[in-house]
Amino acid sequence: MPPEAPRTEPRSAAAPPLTLSPEVAEALDAGAPVVALESTLLAHGLPRPDNRAAADDVEAAVRAGGAVPATIAVLDGVPHVGLTAAQVDRVCADPDLAKLGVRDLPVAAALGLSGATTVSSTALLAEAAGIGLFATGGLGGVHRQSAETFDESADLTALSRTSLAVVCAGVKSILDVPATLERLESLSVTVVGYRTRTFPGFYVADGGAQLDWSVESPEQAAAVLAARRELAPGAVVVANPLPADEQLDPALHDRVIADALGAAEAAGVRGKAVTPFVLDHLHRASDGATLAVNVRLVLRNAELAGRIAAALAAAAR
Repeated sequence: MPPEAPRTEPRSAAAPPLTLSPEVAEALDAGAPVVALESTLLAHGLPRPDNRAAADDVEAAVRAGGAVPATIAVLDGVPHVGLTAAQVDRVCADPDLAKLGVRDLPVAAALGLSGATTVSSTALLAEAAGIGLFATGGLGGVHRQSAETFDESADLTALSRTSLAVVCAGVKSILDVPATLERLESLSVTVVGYRTRTFPGFYVADGGAQLDWSVESPEQAAAVLAARRELAPGAVVVANPLPADEQLDPALHDRVIADALGAAEAAGVRGKAVTPFVLDHLHRASDGATLAVNVRLVLRNAELAGRIAAALAAAAR
């Protein structure tokens, strides 16, 4: 029997047409839990060929949490929500795959281009598909030189406009974490810690800022998202820190980041080029330990997102 064809369906005049994989379409029709996953992590965040194995591991973690994974990418101008194994192979193998934020989606669609989706574009496409949970590693945020460069991730404004929950390990610690939390507050994005009142710093459990709210279970996180949807558009950020024994050594982390930022300044690296420069420096200076931490936290976030999605679906029955 031939495999079931993907389903393409326009959601509304304001939303892009989407191609849903048969598994994702069936799950959404049945009201079953689904978790969106970004593809930029695979195309640009992890080295080849490690990224291909990680893609399977992250989807398996979502399933372990009780939900259907929906990795999102744009292929030949068409947003795909849920990828086949061959499509994942393509995303992981193509070194020229574009990085697509929300602002880039119209160009890719109009010109028939392919690209991996960032947090902002994944959130937009997930909401358009009717998916309530999204798992990622760390959010973008306000950069440390933002007073001079005005460099702030599009993730923040995108989350203020999309009604879903994002499970993450905070924001990347090379950013200005307190300023990022201030912007999220200004944008009325709900932020809760998962079993913590300390906002995580991606590689480390403590990002140096405190939170007003926390939840203790997937059911509580699902209830917060349901209440948010009733009140106003906008996302719920569920900040899920690594356990202390799985984080990057905090002393090594602080020292290497300080060295990396100094090296970027000396090399004249500015604006959006700072983040990849510093991340590469971190990877080399830690002998690859940051990569292992990155994969661990993504897997933990994916499983927790699956559990929250399952709780959300159960509450809706």
